[in-house]
Amino acid sequence: MALFKTTYTSLEDEKLVSLIGKKDTQAFEVLYARYAKLMYNYFHRMLWKDKEKARDFTQDLFSKLIQKTDSIDESRSFKTWFYSVAHNMCKNEYAKMEVRRTAHKDISFHSDHSVSDNQKMDREQFQLKLQEALNDLDETKRTTFELRFRQEMSIQEISDVMKCSEGTVKSRLFYTLKQLNEKLKVFEGITVWIFTVMFF
Repeated sequence: MALFKTTYTSLEDEKLVSLIGKKDTQAFEVLYARYAKLMYNYFHRMLWKDKEKARDFTQDLFSKLIQKTDSIDESRSFKTWFYSVAHNMCKNEYAKMEVRRTAHKDISFHSDHSVSDNQKMDREQFQLKLQEALNDLDETKRTTFELRFRQEMSIQEISDVMKCSEGTVKSRLFYTLKQLNEKLKVFEGITVWIFTVMFF
């Protein structure tokens, strides 16, 4: 039995999806274990850190996988297809909820509390301020940042997920990081990490 499980875990995503289409529950369990946490974290960050909503969307996403295995484009990687579906789910939720970001407009940073003399700061506080700044961005820029820096997807993968050119992805990243740098000026010397990430 252990050998059987090991064989499944060594399979590529696309092969597992093919087996899922044949009602193979073992293949589904392996793919679920591979992506469930990633997708929960993605939805959690994209849907206002609502844990219940993130759980529901994760389950809905896997339900869509089961329902649509026959219609998955085999010319694309499963990963980009899966994130495309998740991305569209978030866009639909934004439209349904008519999201207005005015509540996040008044973001204040206090250097005397956030950054010490030697430019050290509490990591949790920085992450909180970064998330607030991200929430203040439009959905397209926020999603691009999420896919690149938190989901660690390549430029090519992001262009596939968001259905735009690689040049457009790079442009969005450039302007997103520029805006974040402006909003996080109080952390000067610390936000350098954002610009040193190799996204080209």
